[in-house]
Amino acid sequence: MSEDSATTFQGAVLDELGDDKVQEIAGLLGTDEAGAREVVGTTASALSGEAAVAENVETPQEAPLQGVATLGGFATGGLMAGVLAKAARPVANAVAKKTGLPPATVARVVEMLVPVVLTVLTKRAAKKK
Repeated sequence: MSEDSATTFQGAVLDELGDDKVQEIAGLLGTDEAGAREVVGTTASALSGEAAVAENVETPQEAPLQGVATLGGFATGGLMAGVLAKAARPVANAVAKKTGLPPATVARVVEMLVPVVLTVLTKRAAKKK
């Protein structure tokens, strides 16, 4: 994913999440809204990157959309949900290491973000068709 598309993706995840959930995440993390947004952005990028790697997608800019397209979308209970769920623990550990936050706390945030990331990827895939 290019830096611009990663930033756009992070913004879409934050928009989908909404201010209330960002505040909830800030409370979980013991930080302010800006800190929560940074963790959400880092986690969303890591989750979308993990999904792309899991699907062996070669074109980084198209990684999330290609992954969705090859798995038949999420509405059918596609495999992407499983891929992201499986990537959740390694992503949580990587984000915890990067931020210095407790891994268990970050894992709770990642669990909250997986459905949001799936929603954003699904919406992006639908627009591509």
